[in-house]
Amino acid sequence: MKLKDYLEDKLLIIILNIGLMILSGVYLYFCNVSKNEILIYLVIWIFVLFLYLFVNWIKRRKYFNKIYEILKDLDKSYLISEIMPKSYNLEDNLNRDILKISNKSVIDEINYFKKDKEEYKEFIESWIHEVKLPITAINLICDNNKSNITRKIKYELANIENDVEKALFYSRSDNVYKDYIIRKINLKNMVLNVIQRNRNFLISNNMNINIDINEEYVYTDDKWIEFILTQLILNSVKYKNIKNPKIDFYAKREKSKTKLIIEDNGLGIEKSELSRVFNKGFTGTNGRNNSNSTGIGLYLSKKLSRKLGIFMDIQSKKDSYTRVIIEFPDGSEHFSR
Repeated sequence: MKLKDYLEDKLLIIILNIGLMILSGVYLYFCNVSKNEILIYLVIWIFVLFLYLFVNWIKRRKYFNKIYEILKDLDKSYLISEIMPKSYNLEDNLNRDILKISNKSVIDEINYFKKDKEEYKEFIESWIHEVKLPITAINLICDNNKSNITRKIKYELANIENDVEKALFYSRSDNVYKDYIIRKINLKNMVLNVIQRNRNFLISNNMNINIDINEEYVYTDDKWIEFILTQLILNSVKYKNIKNPKIDFYAKREKSKTKLIIEDNGLGIEKSELSRVFNKGFTGTNGRNNSNSTGIGLYLSKKLSRKLGIFMDIQSKKDSYTRVIIEFPDGSEHFSR
């Protein structure tokens, strides 16, 4: 609290006192009180007034500085009213009581929405697990009745299955810590698993896959990373080069980290759009030309990577390439082999 701001707040009191001093001085003058006595009287008044204002400002500043210090160390600032210190000032205590009543209402509202959100998430997860059953059944029917029509059905089913998986991972993305296991993973095997799972989709789109990964090991949760890699593969296919589409997977070992690079030769991304590709719902120029774009895949991949403690970056050149870099920190000192 600045002294200037405090004095501005007390301006009415200061003006009132000045007015009273003038009236008192005039009154004393007409009562034949000497000018020196009147002057001494007014000087004492001014001294007492400004001494009161200064002392009160010091106390008020100390009180509010203490509150600000508490706020800095408080994770949930809306709970400040519960631990606000008592004040000598009645107005402060009344404001604290009002804040307590108001914050209780806010906390009740927050808890209501949290519960509502949890119930909705539980319903979504339950629905996703239920809808997977008919998807699996349709896949089995198609496998037992192979034809051009069933192959087309399986292709569309793969799209549906990916959207269902995306919804499931999205619903769990705020609580990744409850559903992951960090362990030593063979990076090449993990990439091969993702390619194998999406082989029909890749074959249908004539995608060439190149893998240049040695026996590299990283510490992560394979389920979540495989989901991220699937989103990157689907994006590469969605914005592929029509003539000779390909995706390259290669790894680089650097000090304290391992980099996995996924690079395609597709449509690329406008330079002006690169900084926004991880934003929720952002589809960009390419997305506007593709009705299947939702802007969720990359957003969710980035969000999950942060939750897993890995770094993700993207580089691209329009009509040339798109390169996604995933950095896995070396966790060998934290996890037993």
